[in-house]
Amino acid sequence: MTGAGPLRVSVLGYGAIGQVVAAGLRDGAVPGARLVGVVNRSPLPGAPGLQISLAQAIEGSDVVVEAAGQEALRSFGPEVVAAGRTLVVSSVGALADPAVAERLLAGPGRVLCTHGAVGGLDLLASASDAAPFDGVRVRTTKGPKSLVQSWMPESQQQEILTATGPHLVFAGTPREAARAFPTLLNVAVSVALSVGARTDVSVELYADRTAELTRHEIEAWGPVGRYSWCIENRPSADNPRTSAVVPYSILRTVSGLTERPPLIA
Repeated sequence: MTGAGPLRVSVLGYGAIGQVVAAGLRDGAVPGARLVGVVNRSPLPGAPGLQISLAQAIEGSDVVVEAAGQEALRSFGPEVVAAGRTLVVSSVGALADPAVAERLLAGPGRVLCTHGAVGGLDLLASASDAAPFDGVRVRTTKGPKSLVQSWMPESQQQEILTATGPHLVFAGTPREAARAFPTLLNVAVSVALSVGARTDVSVELYADRTAELTRHEIEAWGPVGRYSWCIENRPSADNPRTSAVVPYSILRTVSGLTERPPLIA
């Protein structure tokens, strides 16, 4: 931030997440921050504020919020950071790729990941600092339609869509999860970043036709203690692949960068 006047914030992307973030900044949802503009590859006649280029966003902002997906983060994030701006990341899954992480963390700007659809990351990070966990597991359950991917053979798609009970769609590492389901498993990568490279994290993804909410079950055990909690988020009405709470997590992250951040950001 500049230290004089409100924090200047631009939003990269204007989908289900970016629309809420941009409107919140425009309407004063984050005291001490203001919307500079929205960066999007297609014209946005109804967007709040001014539609601007990435170069204009970098020139006129203290903070750029990424709300456009992993590919946009890979393509444009390094330019934001190289210019010394703070980059707030919602597509945390992209950081599972070491090459992407290296470019984004090269500075001189900062990179901050939002908590997104998950809580308790600070506790996991603190416990991991004390001693590596013996194991960490993330189990995510979603409605079948949101899990079907274009790379899946027709037989697998039908298997997911017609399963009558909880159906295991994927089991593997956070990096594998982010590569196979780039819009779905940011939570798994967020957990992995919290506990660090010293701990292996296993990821399971289930389809359940009875699931009205997206459920994340997190378990971690080690020398400091055993932790287990379940989070159930309502999917976004505009994009069921993401949770409705995510843009508000971003706004909360931005609030922590203002001159007078909330006590709990």
